[in-house]
Amino acid sequence: MLRKITSKLLLVTSLSLFSINFVSAQGGHDAQHKSHETTAHEEEKFDIGKMIMHHISDSHEWEFAHGLTLHLPVILYTKQNGLEVFSSKRFTEGKGVYNGYINNHEHIHRLNPQGGIDEEVHVWDLSITKNVASMLLSAVILIVLMSTVAKSFAKNRGKAPKGIQSFIEPIIFFIRDEVVIPNIGPKYEKYLPYLLTLFFFILINNLLGLIPGGANLTGNITITLFLAVLTFFITHINANKHYWLHLVKPEGVPTLMLPLMWVVEIAGVFMKPMSLTIRLFANITAGHIIILSLLGLIFIFQSFAVGGVVTLFTLFMNAIELLVAFLQAFIFTLLSSMYIGSAIEEHHEADHGH
Repeated sequence: MLRKITSKLLLVTSLSLFSINFVSAQGGHDAQHKSHETTAHEEEKFDIGKMIMHHISDSHEWEFAHGLTLHLPVILYTKQNGLEVFSSKRFTEGKGVYNGYINNHEHIHRLNPQGGIDEEVHVWDLSITKNVASMLLSAVILIVLMSTVAKSFAKNRGKAPKGIQSFIEPIIFFIRDEVVIPNIGPKYEKYLPYLLTLFFFILINNLLGLIPGGANLTGNITITLFLAVLTFFITHINANKHYWLHLVKPEGVPTLMLPLMWVVEIAGVFMKPMSLTIRLFANITAGHIIILSLLGLIFIFQSFAVGGVVTLFTLFMNAIELLVAFLQAFIFTLLSSMYIGSAIEEHHEADHGH
């Protein structure tokens, strides 16, 4: 037990120190680079807001640390020029401009002959961005991980689990027995694969986002919205007649009150996916912003005392973020199970509170 606790503390400490070294190195490079662009009598100020947005936003290249950048493929389509594919390194070499395109704060536009943005040309950006690359990486990790667990389970059937199976199997059983079955009921098997995939996909991406240089995938509202929409469609495609009748004519509501109840019920239908979207997005993004803000104080105050205090707070926040990574995956899966269960429960079960 003591060994496990010690290992976890060492993991949190190493991640935190790695984060501090990463931001320190990058901040130091930025200051050095900017000093060459200013006169000897001018002092360059550290832009903490720019640093935070650089780390939490999506981009066409994946910068793990200064000098270690993965240039991703840029895939563009316009009606005038068709499909064009090139490396994002071209934009870096051309200071944001390449082959008649300009990368303006990660939004790519077509340039007109005068050098301005051509508003008449719509550019379809199908590029493999940092978030897309991270999503593909997490999908590969998830497939390899679960395939390994499945093979191990088949090999050790009736025996004690070994290796990675001994870690993943209790989590699977916990989600099944404590989350899915109590909220969905006897028909849970149909929805279990989706809910397990949902949980582990969110968890893996939450953890990847904590690694220095990692992408903030679950802090991207487009991703959280897509996951919430998946739950929305699964819920309403499988909803039974009692669910739809409850939306149209709730029991015990006077006829004169029905128009008001329709507004309330319809609003409730769409508020559920919105709550899933905003909760995951806000919690993950807020955690990253807090940690980066704390680290930014080192460069603002440039004090050893402040650096020591910030280090302690960063260690604490990294431990909290590890907890939040598991907690947000659990909450998203729990609420999805509740929404699906409420849509497929039988009338007599709803009456008796089952």
